[in-house]
Amino acid sequence: MKLIIHGGFFSESSTNHETKVAKQQALLRIVKDSYEYLKTHSAVETVVYAVSLLEDDALFNAGIGSQIQSDGKIRMSASLMDGTTEKFSGVINIEDVKNPIQVAQVLMKVDDRVLGGSGATNFARQHGFEVFSTEIEQRRKEYEAKLAATGTGTVGCVALDANGNLAAATSTGGKGFEIPGRISDSATVAGNYANHYCGVSLTGVGEDIVSGAVAAKIVTRVTDGFTLEKAFEKTFAELKPYDGFAGAIAIDKNGNAYHLDSHPSMVFASFDGENEEVFG
Repeated sequence: MKLIIHGGFFSESSTNHETKVAKQQALLRIVKDSYEYLKTHSAVETVVYAVSLLEDDALFNAGIGSQIQSDGKIRMSASLMDGTTEKFSGVINIEDVKNPIQVAQVLMKVDDRVLGGSGATNFARQHGFEVFSTEIEQRRKEYEAKLAATGTGTVGCVALDANGNLAAATSTGGKGFEIPGRISDSATVAGNYANHYCGVSLTGVGEDIVSGAVAAKIVTRVTDGFTLEKAFEKTFAELKPYDGFAGAIAIDKNGNAYHLDSHPSMVFASFDGENEEVFG
């Protein structure tokens, strides 16, 4: 069993030391808590659990840490992929929901598994998700001062369970000040993908990640026989012509974990029951 999570990017120039330490501690707490959960749950259930914890932590740009768009509203996206069934579900630009990843989990059970905008929000209401404002005072201040337009915040999780099954989940609160209706990578197979061989979750600039079809490429290459490292190297090399901004985490069917970013520095943590790793 193995688990790896990410919480977007950390910038030395815009984030102080106290915030860095807080993110390290939060990621280690969440990855270890989620590993305990993984002991008695499937990979799919665990990635939803882990991403829900990340959505509930205002340190990260998802759920209650979400950015505010140019019209003053928060719209979030999230997706889930089951590596065993190879089914994908997601919500795009959903509003007033505490945990978008949990709505994506419910969508996995219906035919129309990717919903956007008011359709996603209405589906959430019909399935018992109460109205919940994810706006916090800090984000409103950032919005009003136009300070939050870095575009590098997302959370995600990849898990390998005791039965050898893989799953990936990703959630984002957007890049901040974007045009309403903008689609991020988080609820697409460019940002979140898994099959029997590998699971991958991305963070970074959504447009760059979609242009590179990053998650799907990495998983496809591992499926075709590449090692995780070689699959990452080749895929990230293909981002260089347009200076693509991306970070990715992954686990393969053999329990190998890997992470890479094109620009410093993605925040992440991993745990396998004995060994822990967290960004430095």
